[in-house]
Amino acid sequence: MNIVAILAAAARTDPDATAISWIDRPLWTYRGLMERAATLAAGLKAMGLQPGDRVALAMSNAPAYYEILLGAWMAGLVPAPQNCRLHPAEIAFAATDCGARVCFATRDLAPPLLPLLVSACPVIDIDSAAYAALHGHGEADIAERASTDPALLFYTSGTTGKPKGAILTHRSLTAMMVSFLADSGAVTDDHILHLAPLSHASGFLGLSYLARTRNNVILPTGALDPDLIRRAVSAFGRLSFFAVPTVLRRLTQSSAMDAAAIAGIHRIFFGGAPMYVEDLKRAIDRFGPGRLWHLYGQGESPNTITHLPPRLLGSPADPGYEERLASVGIPRSGVAVRVVREDGGDAAEGEVGEVAVRGDTLMAGYWNRPEATAAAIRDGWLHTGDLGRMNARGYLTLVDRSKDMIISGGSNIYPREIEEVLLTHAGVAECAVVGLPDAEWGETPVAFVVAAAGPPPAPQDLDAHILAHLARYKRPRTYRFVEELPKSAYGKILKTELRRLAAGGD
Repeated sequence: MNIVAILAAAARTDPDATAISWIDRPLWTYRGLMERAATLAAGLKAMGLQPGDRVALAMSNAPAYYEILLGAWMAGLVPAPQNCRLHPAEIAFAATDCGARVCFATRDLAPPLLPLLVSACPVIDIDSAAYAALHGHGEADIAERASTDPALLFYTSGTTGKPKGAILTHRSLTAMMVSFLADSGAVTDDHILHLAPLSHASGFLGLSYLARTRNNVILPTGALDPDLIRRAVSAFGRLSFFAVPTVLRRLTQSSAMDAAAIAGIHRIFFGGAPMYVEDLKRAIDRFGPGRLWHLYGQGESPNTITHLPPRLLGSPADPGYEERLASVGIPRSGVAVRVVREDGGDAAEGEVGEVAVRGDTLMAGYWNRPEATAAAIRDGWLHTGDLGRMNARGYLTLVDRSKDMIISGGSNIYPREIEEVLLTHAGVAECAVVGLPDAEWGETPVAFVVAAAGPPPAPQDLDAHILAHLARYKRPRTYRFVEELPKSAYGKILKTELRRLAAGGD
C-alpha cells in the first residue's frame, strides 16, 4: 500500500483541521494540503515522470516540503530529501547517485545547484513560476504501490565516506509511523514544531502527526529564537519538537527560554547523536522530567530502534536512575533488538557487543550498494555499527560506534566513557575523544576540549579528574583545546576530522 493513501484517509476524517503552519500563521487545512499534493502529482506526471522515478528535495524548512513529499508519493515517485546544510556539491552527489529526474529546491539552494546537476535533473525553485505551473494539470489519483516498493531514499551523513542512500519502503515508513503512535501517545492533543531540518528525524515524526490530523508548525531552518517558539506556542497551544543534542544543549543554556515558552512545550524528542548524562541532567532541570523523550535510531531504521520515555526515567532517588539516564531505553514497538558478539552469538547481560535490530522498520538496503547492503543486513538483522550493552531489564546503553573504539595496549577504550567524565568537570563545555596511532601502544586517546567560560582548565587538573573516575590506561595522553568541535550538517561530531587534526593535518 502507498503510504500516502493512509495519510489521505486520515485527512478525510478532519479535512478542515490545520495541517501546515508557518511560525504562528496557519496556511493549509488537510483538504488544502491534499489538493495541492494531488495537483503537484498531476504536474509531475505531465513532466513524464513514471512510478519509481526519484525526486530530489534540496530545501530549507518551508511549508511546501510536505506538499512535495505527498505529491511525489501520489505520483508513485521516490523522494530523496537532502539536508539543506550540506554543501551543494554533496547534495548534487546524492541527486546524481540516485538518478533523480527533478530536484525541487528553495531559493537559497537553487542557484548553486543549477550548474552542478545535469540537464536530466532540472532544478525547480519552489517559489518560481515553473513550480506554480506544475499545479495546473488537474488532480492525480494515488498511484498503486506495493508495500515493498521504495518510498524514500535517506542518504546517510557520510562522515566516513561517500553517503549511501538507505531505501525506505512504504512498509518501513508505515511501520515507523505506527511504532511512534503506539509508543508515544503524544499526538492526540498537541502539535509538532519543526525547528530541526525536515529532511531528518523531525520530518519523519511529522508523518505520525499527519496521520492524526495534527498541525505541523514549521520554523525557518535552524531557528532557535525563543521568540519564534513563544509565538508558535501562543498561536497553537501545546507543541512538541525534535532536537539533536547540540540544539537541546543550546536551548537548555538559553536564558531567553522563559517560563512562558517552556510551559507551552509538551514533549522534546531528542536523538541523532550521543546525549551525555550531564547534558541530560541539565535539560531535565531546565525543562522538567516529564518533557524529555530519547529516540534512538538510524537512517536505516529511522527513529525506531529504542526509546526512553519520561515514564521510565523515575526520579534521582530511585535505584538505577543514573543507569537509565545513560541508556537509550527499551526496544520500540514492533522492533527486536539484540547485542551480538563478533562470532554472531548473543552477548551476555552487560557484555559489550554490536547492536542489531530487526523489524518492518528496516530499510530494504542501500541504493546501488549491494556489498554495503550485504555487510549491514545479515539474516534479517541490521547491524548498526553501534556498540552497546543490555541489562537484565532490557535497557540498552550505547558505548560507542565500533569504528570509534580505541585499542590501546590490547585493552578496549570507549571514548564515550571518557567524554562522560570530562563533561562533569566545571571547566569543560564540550569534548570529544579519538584514538591516535602510537608505535608502542597501538593507539592512545586524545581529547579535544571546548572550555567553559573563563580560562581553559589545566591538563593536569583534567588528568586528576579522569583518574578519580577511570583506570589510568584510559587517561587521554593529550588535551587539545579548541573553540568549537567540527560537526556534520545534522549536528554529529565529526571524529574523522578530529583524527586528522590529532595526526597533525591542516
